[in-house]
Amino acid sequence: MAPFSKPETVLKQAEGLVSVGQTPAALQSLTEMFNSKRFRSTPVAALEPIMIRFIELCVELRKGRTAKEGLMQYKNITQNTSVQSIETVIHTFIRLANAKVVEAQEKAHKAIEVLDVDDLEASESPEDILLGAVSGDQSKDRTDRALVTPWLKFLWESYRSALETLKNNARLEAVYQSIALQAFEFCLSHRRKVEFRRLCETLRLHLATVAKYSHQTHSVNLSDPDTLQRFLDTRFAQLNTSVELELWQEAFRSIEDIHNLLTMSKRPPKPTMMVNYYEKLYKIFMTSGSILYHAAAWSKYYAILRTFGKSDEELAKAAGFVLISSLSVPFLSENAEEGDDNKGKHARLTTLLGLNKVPSRTSLLSDALARNVLKLSPQPLLELYDLLEIQFDPLSLCETASIILDRVIQNDEFAIYLPHLRQVILSRLLSQLSQVYSSMSIAHLLELVAPLNLHLSPDHADRYNQENIEAFIMSTAKRGELLVRINHSSGSLVFVDNAFTTGVAGGPLAVQPSPGRVVKSRLGHIAECLHKVVKSLDDTPDKASADLKSIHMAVQSEKRALQVRRSIVARRRELQAELLARKQNEERSLQAEVTQKAQEDAQRKKRADAIKEAQERARAEIDRKRKEENEKIVSSLLDRGVSIDADIDELDTDALIRLQVVQTDKERREFNDRLRIIAKRIDHVERAFRKAEIPLLVDDYARQQAEDKTGFEASRQGTMEAARKTHQEQIDAKRRLSKIMSDYRAFATTLDVDRQQEYQKRQTQASAKLVEEKAKRRKAILQERERIAREREEEERARRLEEEERQRIEQGMSQCPVRPVYESCFRTRSRRAAQTRRRRS
Repeated sequence: MAPFSKPETVLKQAEGLVSVGQTPAALQSLTEMFNSKRFRSTPVAALEPIMIRFIELCVELRKGRTAKEGLMQYKNITQNTSVQSIETVIHTFIRLANAKVVEAQEKAHKAIEVLDVDDLEASESPEDILLGAVSGDQSKDRTDRALVTPWLKFLWESYRSALETLKNNARLEAVYQSIALQAFEFCLSHRRKVEFRRLCETLRLHLATVAKYSHQTHSVNLSDPDTLQRFLDTRFAQLNTSVELELWQEAFRSIEDIHNLLTMSKRPPKPTMMVNYYEKLYKIFMTSGSILYHAAAWSKYYAILRTFGKSDEELAKAAGFVLISSLSVPFLSENAEEGDDNKGKHARLTTLLGLNKVPSRTSLLSDALARNVLKLSPQPLLELYDLLEIQFDPLSLCETASIILDRVIQNDEFAIYLPHLRQVILSRLLSQLSQVYSSMSIAHLLELVAPLNLHLSPDHADRYNQENIEAFIMSTAKRGELLVRINHSSGSLVFVDNAFTTGVAGGPLAVQPSPGRVVKSRLGHIAECLHKVVKSLDDTPDKASADLKSIHMAVQSEKRALQVRRSIVARRRELQAELLARKQNEERSLQAEVTQKAQEDAQRKKRADAIKEAQERARAEIDRKRKEENEKIVSSLLDRGVSIDADIDELDTDALIRLQVVQTDKERREFNDRLRIIAKRIDHVERAFRKAEIPLLVDDYARQQAEDKTGFEASRQGTMEAARKTHQEQIDAKRRLSKIMSDYRAFATTLDVDRQQEYQKRQTQASAKLVEEKAKRRKAILQERERIAREREEEERARRLEEEERQRIEQGMSQCPVRPVYESCFRTRSRRAAQTRRRRS
């Protein structure tokens, strides 16, 4: 087609091509129009119908890349003038792609409908069973792959193309967010987990490139509260979709995205939004097994929920979850993991929860008490709290806890906390036993723990047997939560309590002081008594008090001297440690230099060996190729019959090529000689043939003349017979038609007379009507002329009267002090009269 045509012409051409079945050609014609230089100067109103038709053809042919290019060019034109137009085109694109997916799903559903069975009671044959096992269960999958999957891929590409087209443009931001929400709905409805991950990465990439394109005209401004709110709404929709799809890692990343956006926001977030935030957060932490942060998320969720004025039933339900999640947190869980990596992870999770420090079981329970959670929690949870946090009865702890747990797990929502509560109960049991017993048998411990197994099946892996309990005890001892040893020879547990070793077993619920606590308390009492004695002696000045003071001063000076010596020793140790560290650093540096030098030498030698080896391989390859080429040339020469006297290995390639050239020249000369002899022989044979065929040509010419004459006579005879037959048929037809000739002439005469009369009648009517119309027209023209003449006379009369009035007023008011006012009034009246005349004319 032409380089550029009018949009209407291009659209008509495309419609014409579509009507004759040339849809690809129609799409190509529209694509060529987009590539034209004058495309940008075309009005948007004329381009929008063409763009919609272009999108329809792209969807019909599944040309996603072509559609993306067209959308990019159309966006560059319309983003400054008509944002509504690009919105319409994008929504049309997505709507058509969705319609194609629905249509493909309906076709697939019809294709897999069950066929009618002749006999419903007939048993299946072995062949039918085998065929069903091979293909019957998979027929739907194959049908979906053949019909639905291509359109699903196209719809996914459509969403990606739309997002790429609309990204990083403030005027298109609302459309961008709506398309992202539709893409989330697509991934959720079709359970497309891989595509959802890619969609989330795409959105993060677009958000990360906002600062890169901030210098553009219509760049996205995240400091705008409305824009930031739209981004937050999209991220919350992303979070909800990831939770629905059970993509917990992606949900956690969405949580981080939301937190980053919230830190950028200048206005406080909506409470409903934060409720959704913490609701998804405690689900994510429960799925990941982080019960501590799960409880912290429930605590934040409950704190925000209280400000909403919810009903008592909803608050009671949330309070129950806050209490049971806090009770499920293991003791000293904040000390279970150490290290820089774990500290960084805790700091990161704490920041996501909006807390100032890492939560603990104690802080969570204290927050729950401060928010009156105990008043709203169910009665079984209150009894469980009282058992774990207040009472001290290690011998009946598990039995009582088992009864309470039976009532707790009646609520299915609380059943997920059962494994965590069993571990907390076992930990509390061991802590209380360590405060009462110095040793106990493992069999007795198993009897105490047995009630906790009533909630599990006999073959369940989490039942507390001797192996599981020993593993739990060793893990607690490894973390420093319990000081205990297992004596397998006697089958007992030995609780270690050294006076100079600080353990965690003797918590705030200890019924008797441990030896360590006794030593600490006795030393404290001795210090208090000595302080009282010194104070009493200060109040009674005598010789004993003076001696005591001197002793006290000597003790203080000795103490100071001891401190000085300790500081000197400590300083010497520090200097020695610094010298040792410096020496070690120097040795390490020297060793590192030697190692680095050795590595560099090894690398250099390795590179030299590699280069040498590569050169040898290249040289061997060249020799091999030269030998192969020599062998080919020798075999070619031997095939031609050339004898080679010298040794083949001693001949080089140039000598062999010279031999081949000589042999080729010799063969060419011999071939030319043979051709010359053959040509001469053929010339002589051809001359002999022509001399022999001359008498035969005369006989053949005579025979051909006789055959031509016979054929001509037969053809002429046939032509004459056909003409004679046709003439006779025409004479017979004339004879038959002559019988009706009189009737035909009478009918024709009558018809001519009637038509002549009708013509004269219509001519008379037309003449009369013409005369009448002329009279009407003449009368109307005369009346119009008379009206115009009267109007002109009236205007002339009015003008004369006004002129006379003006002259009279000027003569009478020449000496009047208000003359300017009258002149102004007169000019106004004159102006209005002139306007009235103009309106009439």
